[in-house]
Amino acid sequence: MSRQPGGFEQYVHEPGEQKWIDDIQKDLHRNFPNHEMFGGTYERIGQNELFKVLKAYTVHNPTEGYCQAQAPIAAALLMNMPATEAFWCLVCICENYIPGYYACGMEAIQVEGDVLFGLLKKVAPGLHKHLKKQGIEPILFMTEWFLCLFTRTLPWPCVMRIWDMFFFEGVKILFRVGLVLLKAALPKRVRSQCPSMFETLEALKGGLPPGLKDEDFLVQEILRLDITDEDMRRENAKQVLKRKAAKSNQQQSATPK
Repeated sequence: MSRQPGGFEQYVHEPGEQKWIDDIQKDLHRNFPNHEMFGGTYERIGQNELFKVLKAYTVHNPTEGYCQAQAPIAAALLMNMPATEAFWCLVCICENYIPGYYACGMEAIQVEGDVLFGLLKKVAPGLHKHLKKQGIEPILFMTEWFLCLFTRTLPWPCVMRIWDMFFFEGVKILFRVGLVLLKAALPKRVRSQCPSMFETLEALKGGLPPGLKDEDFLVQEILRLDITDEDMRRENAKQVLKRKAAKSNQQQSATPK
C-alpha cells in the first residue's frame, strides 16, 4: 500500500531502501542513451533527475518499490516536464492507470496477457490458433510492451501519439496497440515460415513492419480494430473469473484430506 502523500522533495531527501537505490543506479545509463538528456550534453543532469524521480517513488510506495520498466516511463516524462511533475505523473500512471503492474509476482500483467490473448481470438482467429498450437503464452511477448507503455518498442512519434490516447482513454489503448502489433508482425505469410515457437517469437521480437513506424498509420490501424469497450470488459471479467477458479482448485488440491 502507498504511503500518505508527501512532497516530492521530501521523498527525495528521505533515505530510501538501499536495494532499490542500487537497482536504480544500475539502470540509469540504459534509458535512452542516444538522447541528449540521458546520454549526451545533459547526461549528468538528466540521469540525476531520473534517479530522483525513481527513488522518490520507492519512498512513496515502498511496498511496490522499483521495477526496471518504470525507468523508461519516468525518462519519457522528464523529457516533457520538470521532475516534480514527472514524479506525480508517474504516481498517477502506476496507481490509477496500470495498478498492480509492478507489484511483486506481477499477477496483474499476467491477467492482462490472458485478456489480450482472448481478444486476439476475436480479431485474428488464425493468428490466435497459431500461437496456441505452438504453446506461446502472451507473457512471453507482451510483458515489455505493457510494462514500458511501448517506450522500448515503438518509434518516439508513435509513443507520443499512443500516450495521448492512453491518458485520455486508459489502459484499453495498450490492448489495441498490442493487437495491431501482433497482426502486423505475424500475417499469414509470415506464420507460414514459422514452424516452431522459436521462429514465431523471433518474428515478434524482430523489427517493426515499415508501416507501423508511421504514427498516423498506426493510429488508423488502432481505430480500425473490430473490438469494442464491451468486448474488453467482458474478456477481462472472463479471465479474472478463470484465474480465481484456478486458484481455488489449486488450494483445494493442496488441502490435506
